[in-house]
Amino acid sequence: MSKDKVTIKIPRPLYNRIKDIIEESGFSSVNEFVVYVLRDLVSMHDLSRTELSKEEIEKIRQRLKNLGYF
Repeated sequence: MSKDKVTIKIPRPLYNRIKDIIEESGFSSVNEFVVYVLRDLVSMHDLSRTELSKEEIEKIRQRLKNLGYF
């Protein structure tokens, strides 16, 4: 195994379920599918950490004020 990869263990029933799911999906292996899903989750997490600009915060405050929250 190369040094740029690691092994992650998952329960056999989960592995078998994923294997069944990807049978006709275009993924060539359970590993390929799991890497795809994990990358997607990580990218969603990264997007949620994006900071808002002062202008965006002010627009949100104005919208909330227009809705009667301020």
